[in-house]
Amino acid sequence: MNAIAGGAKSGRDWHGASASGVARAVREGEARVGEIVGASLARIAGTDSTVNAFTDVLAERAMARARSLDAALGAEGEAATALRALPLLGVPFAVKNLFDIAGIPTRAGSIIGLSNAPARADALLVQRLEAAGAVLVGALNMDEYAYGFTTENTHYGPVRNPHDTTRIAGGSSGGSGAALAAGQVPLTLGSDTNGSIRVPASLCGVFGLKPTYGRLPRTGSYPFVHSLDVLGPLARSVTDLALAYDAMQGHDPHDAACASRPAEPLMPQLSGGVRGLRIAVLDGWFSDNAGPQARAAVSRVARALGTERRLTLQGAVRARAAAFLIGNSEGGALHLPDLRARAADFEPLSRDRFIAGALLPAAWVNQAQRARLRFAREVAQVLEGVDVLIAPATPHPATPIGSETMEINGARLPTRPNTGLLTQPISCIGLPVCAVPVWPEPDESGAALPVGVQVIAAPWREDLVMRVAAVLEAGGVASAPLARL
Repeated sequence: MNAIAGGAKSGRDWHGASASGVARAVREGEARVGEIVGASLARIAGTDSTVNAFTDVLAERAMARARSLDAALGAEGEAATALRALPLLGVPFAVKNLFDIAGIPTRAGSIIGLSNAPARADALLVQRLEAAGAVLVGALNMDEYAYGFTTENTHYGPVRNPHDTTRIAGGSSGGSGAALAAGQVPLTLGSDTNGSIRVPASLCGVFGLKPTYGRLPRTGSYPFVHSLDVLGPLARSVTDLALAYDAMQGHDPHDAACASRPAEPLMPQLSGGVRGLRIAVLDGWFSDNAGPQARAAVSRVARALGTERRLTLQGAVRARAAAFLIGNSEGGALHLPDLRARAADFEPLSRDRFIAGALLPAAWVNQAQRARLRFAREVAQVLEGVDVLIAPATPHPATPIGSETMEINGARLPTRPNTGLLTQPISCIGLPVCAVPVWPEPDESGAALPVGVQVIAAPWREDLVMRVAAVLEAGGVASAPLARL
């Protein structure tokens, strides 16, 4: 038994390590799982009073699992050999608090959720990550019921962007993005209905994967909009995204929306490069509603990929409106019993929008579904001649916490609904997207904040978006450095 396995510490600072690096270190005996998990818990304890990414820290559970893994690895034999083959061995991870975690109530960003009985079992994706060797360390702050783009939660406080703690982390998976940028964990899970993975990935400077609608099962997660909800990983590297995504794939008969496609692993595809891919930049809606830093980020990505081709999706504005109406209607209907019985316990802004959604005329929702179908057909036709589309993920870098409005190309718009105006059209038709973080040159004040770029492909072509993301990361165009906290 080597020194690490026998109990000595490696002395390495693990809070900046990648998931793949952690798994390799544990596999090769350079670190014990207990050391890795302990370092993650210490980082959370030392930084979360500032960042506010976590609502639940599961230290006892995490350390018990770490001890169990270390004991099994130390026993050697076939069982230990099988453990060492796990792709996420010893990797600490955390999940948005709309994922069920056995033994605690599922908050979904609300206080109403705390009245529910504790979950009896972990969400299926949590189970699959742990089956791949990962260790759950906690649950993450989010917008109430996933309805927001800023994670300025009035019940649990705002998540603060680790790169500038006066600014938002994005939402609704704000805790998922901030925990990565702060170095608290190397891997998180979020949900994306209208952009809730891509927006915090953009603003916190991390990578986020929104899979095709129906690709990953949602069993054991609290819904927002059944016809739009997608679950997916966030990480500080493309490799880590792929490792997590591969571990979570597979049909689940308990989720009616989950496709019965066989697993299509990404890891073997990451080195495929972009040669031969037809790539275009989305113009029109996606350029008109992007500020200068977002447009500069897209231009930098386009140059790196060697494309000057630009396309306009005529139905994008209607698709964005359709996503709003569909989301309001389904969300309002879902929460109607609590709106009647416990209206005062909702956040005021989400409460009022849910009430408005519950009152929407059916004719409007039907029209929204028609617009959604027309846009899906338009994009499908475009994707017959193009493999990958490029667009900004947010109109700008992170705005200050508490900002009611923001300016986009001379127009002043409400911040909370419009931070996701570039992600919503793509959400409306369920395409796979990888948000890659691009860092601008420092501005006159000496500050620099990231803004993400969406890499979009046809349904089920996660391989294409991740190949492009891998090229951008390898070329230094996209990167996810730790915040200086």
